[in-house]
Amino acid sequence: MPLEFKTHRITDMQKAKVKKRVRRPWSEDEIKLLKRLFPSGRARKIAKRTGRTLAAVRQQAYNMGITHRHFWSADETELLKQLYPNESIRSIADKLGRTEQAVRYRARTIGLKKGTAPPWSNQEIALLKKMYPDNSKRDIANKLGRTLEAVVSRGGLLGLGKKPRLWSKRELNLLKKLYPSKTAQEIAEQLGRPVRATQTRIFKLDIKKRLRYKDRHRIVNGIREKSCSKCEKWIDESQFSKNRRGKDGLVGWCKECSRVAHKKRWLASKS
Repeated sequence: MPLEFKTHRITDMQKAKVKKRVRRPWSEDEIKLLKRLFPSGRARKIAKRTGRTLAAVRQQAYNMGITHRHFWSADETELLKQLYPNESIRSIADKLGRTEQAVRYRARTIGLKKGTAPPWSNQEIALLKKMYPDNSKRDIANKLGRTLEAVVSRGGLLGLGKKPRLWSKRELNLLKKLYPSKTAQEIAEQLGRPVRATQTRIFKLDIKKRLRYKDRHRIVNGIREKSCSKCEKWIDESQFSKNRRGKDGLVGWCKECSRVAHKKRWLASKS
């Protein structure tokens, strides 16, 4: 007997339940971002920042007539030849609206080389020594009208590199004593050191910020309180989420600190 196939027909009521996908219109800021980044081939970055699909970004660029600038025009090449000997790669890239990598590759392709820089004057060297400890190398380069590479090279020849400050035994002992009860920022202020350097030293010493169970719990006026390992505040145990793996059945951070941290991670994932 021949096989019978059943056909599935969608009724009008079922069709009415199917919602049409509504396309989100592009805002003015998104259009500006598209015009600025798409020509240099950064469609994925646009999609990530706008929360759109890569196909939607490319379709919008096509609709607006925005294309990738793969090829260098004669005017761009001529301007590159004029600027390359005496200006920095970053400055040229900003003027041409291209990436630094694209400028380097094009210059290498057509055989361009940096011109011979004038010798350093005594006034420039004196200014370099004065600015080097407290200013960024790029700010110094802009002030002197030199390239970043030239400033770094001259600073190295003059021995202007910042020497690391060694940790004394007194500082190390104080660090070990203070860390369980104070934050890295508070310790850094007390020692007169940067927070990053203090955090690095804590990591190298493998100091654990763990207190004993009885130091984290207390009873005040019949209310059981726990010290939050994030904000270090004494809070009612009801303000901590449950964690059956914990010794006390609670998580280490209070609900407020957990909420703030979760929101921060969520915003970072959206940016």
